[in-house]
Amino acid sequence: MRLPNQTVRLVIAGGGTGGHTQPAVAVLRTLAQRTLVEPLWIGSRAGIERHAAEAAGIPYRAISTGKLRRYPSAQTLLDFFRVPFGILQAFRALRRFCPHVVFATGGYVSVPTVLAAAWARYPILIHEQTATVGLATRVNARYADVIALSHAASQQSLGRTRGRLVLTGYPVRSELFRGDALNGYRRLGLRPDLPLVYVTGGASGAHALNLVVEQALPDLLQLTQVVHQCGPASFNGDYPRLLTLRQTLPAELATRYVVREYLEDELADVYAAAWVVVGRSGAGTVAELAALGKPAILIPLPAAGGDEQTLNARVLVDAGAALLLPQRALSAAQLLEALGPLLADEDQRARMAVAARRHARLDAADRLADLILELAHSPVRLQAPAS
Repeated sequence: MRLPNQTVRLVIAGGGTGGHTQPAVAVLRTLAQRTLVEPLWIGSRAGIERHAAEAAGIPYRAISTGKLRRYPSAQTLLDFFRVPFGILQAFRALRRFCPHVVFATGGYVSVPTVLAAAWARYPILIHEQTATVGLATRVNARYADVIALSHAASQQSLGRTRGRLVLTGYPVRSELFRGDALNGYRRLGLRPDLPLVYVTGGASGAHALNLVVEQALPDLLQLTQVVHQCGPASFNGDYPRLLTLRQTLPAELATRYVVREYLEDELADVYAAAWVVVGRSGAGTVAELAALGKPAILIPLPAAGGDEQTLNARVLVDAGAALLLPQRALSAAQLLEALGPLLADEDQRARMAVAARRHARLDAADRLADLILELAHSPVRLQAPAS
């Protein structure tokens, strides 16, 4: 679907994690290939979504937000006052911008904007990335005109909704498909004749995973080269320590270890070069592994709401595309025991790659762009907000 002569004003709401921000960027890029787009991102003052918006050149409006919790917390009282103020701020921003569509990608930062959009009667599309449904999505789903899901199983935990359900999949950034393995080895100073393992804790890193890799590193580097995305030092403090550790390794092993706080334009090349990926099982990581056909060892975040990362991992594990290592029993020896046979068995890795690709929905960004254009044609909302 195309709107060649109309500029679509699109508000994006969502953030808190890379899994809530990257889909918005991927869909916006796809939509911009179809029609003129004037975007505005509404999010928290200091969240990861602000960095994502600025990096993509998207105008940004910060509002007050409060985290939605399933457990008692003293912070909840303060957030109780922040959310209504954030709704009012979002309402004013929406009335000034007059969007054709509000596209919410989840996280508690999306709730004030969705509630304000329902109040102002703007069309709302929300997207759930995980295999289970978070509390923010459950709230947003009561007001959305269309609820897009990455996994069919999400519908079972969705609860009450008022809008149309559509299975779209998770939109993966198109640039990840343009990676070059040899270029990846060259850019990172690694050898193309040795295996490569990519370790990632997601945009914020994973302290528990970093510690296990640190303990396993001397033995691990006997088996493989490692590109380790450990997360910003401001989040977990691991990066300086891992750099120091690298300096203490024997020279030959040190050249096999690359540690970065995060990866940017080199990520596609790293994915292309990686034999195996070791990491968390956030929605974005799982979708990228499936789309790129990468064998993986997944260590779900135990504290994720509703144990969503274990459910995400199960999508690939049950398909034979990944191995699952629970964090509560994770050790350096266990990681080495899982990685060694996998690196040595090319046939198993090939089978896992095929199984991963079978679960990929490569047209997810196009499907979501279609839904945005469809809603942009709607002059008014067809139903009142849920009471």
